[in-house]
Amino acid sequence: MADGIDDLRSLDGARAVIAGLALSMILAATDFGWAQAEPPVLGVQSPAQQPSPPEPQQIELPPASAERENPGLINEIGKLFEKSKSVLPALKSPSETMNDLSNIARPSSMVSGRAACVVASNGAPDCKIGADRLCQSKGFKEGKSLDTDASEKCSPLVYLPGHKRGPNDCKTENFVTRAICQ
Repeated sequence: MADGIDDLRSLDGARAVIAGLALSMILAATDFGWAQAEPPVLGVQSPAQQPSPPEPQQIELPPASAERENPGLINEIGKLFEKSKSVLPALKSPSETMNDLSNIARPSSMVSGRAACVVASNGAPDCKIGADRLCQSKGFKEGKSLDTDASEKCSPLVYLPGHKRGPNDCKTENFVTRAICQ
């Protein structure tokens, strides 16, 4: 039973919020304001000192054919979109985008194989040269590595019983196994 009362209270609150929003939108939509009266003067005044009633103001309405600027949020967003058309580049159609991508990818081929990567001055593998070697072995000029493999190459002494493994007994070798060639 309490849940039903809470539901009614929340509906009344929602209705009040909606009514307040509607009223504020109606008031914001009107361009006319109320004339402010002079503040009342306290004390005793003679009839000659009493202020005369304000004269009614004549309000001129714009002609119906002229467009009126609407200062609302939607109008401002519309202006923003109109301005952005001149700033942003035109969007390409999906077919134009696919044609551009196929033109970029056309001279390239993916090859598989195994080419060693050289060790750079900082000790890290440099697989660009390995990718170039792999592509040149398949008749292309240069390449970019897609996939690499690593293996550990050790001295035969490591496999003898009782031999303690030292820091220089094994080294890691890196290989390019797939590359995109041009």
